[in-house]
Amino acid sequence: MSRSAGLALGFAADRVFGDPARFHPVAGFGRVAAALEHRMYGDSRARGAAYTFLLVGATAAFGAAVERGTRDRPIAHTLATAAATWTVLGGTSLGRESSTLQGQLECGHLAAARVQLTHLVGRDTTRLDAPEIARATLESLAENTSDAVVAPLVWGAAAGIPGLLGYRAANTLDAMVGHRNPRHEHFGWASARLDDGLNLPGSRLSAALATGLAPTVGGRSSAALQAWRRDARHHPSPNAGPVEAAFAGALGVQLGGVNTYAGRVEDRHTLGDGPPPTVADLARGATLARRVGLGALAVSVAVRVAVRVGVGAAFASAPRRRT
Repeated sequence: MSRSAGLALGFAADRVFGDPARFHPVAGFGRVAAALEHRMYGDSRARGAAYTFLLVGATAAFGAAVERGTRDRPIAHTLATAAATWTVLGGTSLGRESSTLQGQLECGHLAAARVQLTHLVGRDTTRLDAPEIARATLESLAENTSDAVVAPLVWGAAAGIPGLLGYRAANTLDAMVGHRNPRHEHFGWASARLDDGLNLPGSRLSAALATGLAPTVGGRSSAALQAWRRDARHHPSPNAGPVEAAFAGALGVQLGGVNTYAGRVEDRHTLGDGPPPTVADLARGATLARRVGLGALAVSVAVRVAVRVGVGAAFASAPRRRT
């Protein structure tokens, strides 16, 4: 039960404190990864796979050592799991970015909003108008709620501290080298594919929760499910597609469309049937994202407890052999 308690405590710490302002462990991992890329880089999948295996493997191994060292001490294990959970979650910081953008758009500060948006997305923001900024913000809320809240909780429940840290390492590497650009097309292939695989369960849970919670933000679950089933497959990302489509349907807006990335134009298809989002939709999107995160915590803890209770009952009812 200390794992479940640690996940809940770490989730609460993220809600109260957000990301550490200084000395964030994920930022430190990023610096190590950048330095290692400089040493290991080669335009090949093999080199990229070795790079990914070394960094993710070492991070997960560190988490496994902490798990082993505290597993017989429930309080220490709870606190270690909570610290790891707080380290890898990013829901509160995501919400703060969205709130800042909402305020800038409400005040008509387009230039400031375009700069602020670069904290969330990789697309070219220099020419975006207010509806496009609102669209990009909602898409980031949806995708990053899955990546930075739901998926870590899923892996934390399934694999404890090594699951939390290993997932975050893989997700960070995808953000650093997983982009389809000339430098990382081959070297970043393994990081991108690993992140896709690890995010699959979290993205489906995120989409399911957004669908179920649609009525709490004035939407319809049927619309969210329809958008998910119909539109997600057209999105270039196998994980962002379901989440963004479900959010679009839940909020009754249309997301997706054409984005520009460093001169490269990408058509992400349209998601949902509603009108283009406005600044008024950002508060509803942030509320939905928070509730999806809370729902993911509840599901992860409930599944973990059910598994533990089931295993305990199985051992208790197993016949004993006489010796």
